[in-house]
This record gives sequence, C-alpha cells and structure tokens, in this order.
Amino acid sequence: MSQTVVERTAEHIAESAHQASRATNAVAGAIEDGVKVVRRAAKQGGDAAEEFLNDTTQRIQRHPVLTVATTFAVGFTAGTLIGYMMKRR
Repeated sequence: MSQTVVERTAEHIAESAHQASRATNAVAGAIEDGVKVVRRAAKQGGDAAEEFLNDTTQRIQRHPVLTVATTFAVGFTAGTLIGYMMKRR
C-alpha cells in the first residue's frame, strides 16, 4: 500500500513538473513574440521619422521664403503669448 502511495506521488510530481515546463515554454514564446513586435514597431517608427525628416528637408529647400515667414510668425505668436501670460501674473 505504501508503494502505491509513493508511486502515485511520484507520478503526480512528474505530471506537475511537465505542466510547469509547458507553461514556462508558453511564457517564453509569448515574451519572444512580444520582443519581435517591439523590434518591428521600433524599426517602423524609425523609418517613419527618417521619411518625415527627409520630406521636411525637401520642403524647406523648395520653399525657403515660406519657411522663414512661417518660422517668424510662429516665433512672434509664441513670444506674444508668453509675454501676455507673464504680464497677467
């Protein structure tokens, strides 16, 4: 009788170890998939930023006067708003 209890306990421990191993493999697979997704998103983000920078550079080179005028208008507006906010305090 004690032999069967020991055998059942050993089988139960082996089954639990097997289930833990499968769960660990599943978690490792999920982490690996997540890393792949993050790497792909980072690459796509970098590509998009590079494309945006190239487009902006080309636009500035094609329209230099408009760029200077826009920069002046934005700076003047920001300065006016900051001055107004400081004057209120």
